[in-house]
Amino acid sequence: MYFLLVNLAVLDVFCASTVLPKLLEILVAEKRTISFWGCIIQIFFLTWFVATEVLLFTAMAYDRYVAICHPLRYTSMMSPRVCAVLMGVVWGIGILGPGIDTCLVLQLTFCGPNVIDHFFCEIPPVLLLSCSSTYLNDIMTIMADIFYAVLNFLLTMVSYGFIISTILKIRMAEGKQRAFSTCSSHLIVVTMYYTTVIYNYLTPGSSYSPDVGKVMAVLYSTVSPTLNSLIYTLRNKDVKAALKKIFTFLA
Repeated sequence: MYFLLVNLAVLDVFCASTVLPKLLEILVAEKRTISFWGCIIQIFFLTWFVATEVLLFTAMAYDRYVAICHPLRYTSMMSPRVCAVLMGVVWGIGILGPGIDTCLVLQLTFCGPNVIDHFFCEIPPVLLLSCSSTYLNDIMTIMADIFYAVLNFLLTMVSYGFIISTILKIRMAEGKQRAFSTCSSHLIVVTMYYTTVIYNYLTPGSSYSPDVGKVMAVLYSTVSPTLNSLIYTLRNKDVKAALKKIFTFLA
């Protein structure tokens, strides 16, 4: 579990680092321009990290499924080697969709004025600037979102269906509470993340609303990575004990 959380923390740092430096430059230095290749690079890395994170959420759901439904086999089913291979697959598959989408953006023609109604480069608002057909881009964006977001969300829900079924069979109230506590953090993070990502990437083209899209983008690119660390760490008894010692010392 902690190995997966390290990967989640790394992804959150990468995701925020893709967006926040340029955003700070806009706010502080009031430099509101970005080069074409700077925009393309931002699109590629942001979509890569977002796609990888939703795949990681599915891996974390599987980890919780094994821990609760097959506790005696957990050390063999989630051995260090299995975890390493699982993360290699997650990071590898995560780069495929964004790579294709980015290459398709490079095939578009932009006639100007190239003003992005956003605080960073994201596929839906960039497609609105193209003076060539974005039909293929829209189709691939929706297909990628269905695969990365919708499918993985369903797999996560299936895992939690088995988990809840197993928890309800536990006779002791303390055991049920402990099991639910183990999964609640992950469920909160998953629900918050998927709703924003699915909205942004399932509504490309003319139906895309820049104002709503900006709000959703803030939630999944900056707010969610920040809350992930708080949600997981503040529910950890070791972290709580360490914070209590610090506050006691300061007091």
